[in-house]
Amino acid sequence: MRHGLTMDGNGAIRQNMKKGAFLFLCIAASALPGCVQVSAPDKPIVINLNIAIRQEVLYRLDQASKEVIEENSEIF
Repeated sequence: MRHGLTMDGNGAIRQNMKKGAFLFLCIAASALPGCVQVSAPDKPIVINLNIAIRQEVLYRLDQASKEVIEENSEIF
């Protein structure tokens, strides 16, 4: 009869292997250097942006609109 809490010989070996692997990982992690240094550059970073902006505005008015503007030039 097997219960969930009891272990056979293979289960005990597996549990010991898990403990050993965990112990190995802890030792290996402690041996690694634990400091990472990040420093700013000595010279400023320069970004050259050569951008040419050209804008053209085209407008067309129909004849009735032109007449309204000419008649009410003080508004515009």
